[in-house]
Amino acid sequence: MSTDTVLESVVAYYAEKLSQHGPVPRGVDWKNSESQELRFHQLIRLWNLKSDSTILDFGCGYGALLDFLRNQKNDCHYVGYDAAIEMITAGRNAHSEDKNSVFENERASLKPAHYAAASGLFNVRCGFSDSQFEEFVLRTLHEIDELSERGFSFNMLTKYSDSHLMREDLYYADPAFFFDYCKKNFSRKVALLHDYELFEFTIVVSKSASRDK
Repeated sequence: MSTDTVLESVVAYYAEKLSQHGPVPRGVDWKNSESQELRFHQLIRLWNLKSDSTILDFGCGYGALLDFLRNQKNDCHYVGYDAAIEMITAGRNAHSEDKNSVFENERASLKPAHYAAASGLFNVRCGFSDSQFEEFVLRTLHEIDELSERGFSFNMLTKYSDSHLMREDLYYADPAFFFDYCKKNFSRKVALLHDYELFEFTIVVSKSASRDK
């Protein structure tokens, strides 16, 4: 089993969700727009985003984070990347008039941005074991790290979820493990946000100019 195999399964899963529901929160497997926006707030709340900032939305779906940013009156340059071409097509169609955004389907075309974010990318394990999916997550985090200059953030479902609500097809992560991993591998400046009303957590990695670890 390779991490590429996991990625292919994840891409197929979300492409099917988009086909079923269209470019709405359920099309990227979120319950509603309110919870989606709460996640976005956690992802960017520690960043100093300005008009000349660039943000890479890694696993962008149809570009809901872009809508959130614009509703917050933030006009930073947005790059949406998704391995599912169906998502990129939906993003381009929905945001064709936003001249400060681009949507990319080719990983090789990406350049480092000031910040990078990944929302919901690590939730559905598509039948793979926890250890197999964890390998995929860690490899992807290293990719995101390489594509961010000032910092990156990501969210995951928490192992502290109520047991009767946990689903077999989802991946519930140990926040302490991922906090420790990010501290050891990416930066000394890592924030773990686990104080909002969802069964998940957000990790924000901040980098110094010197990439001091």
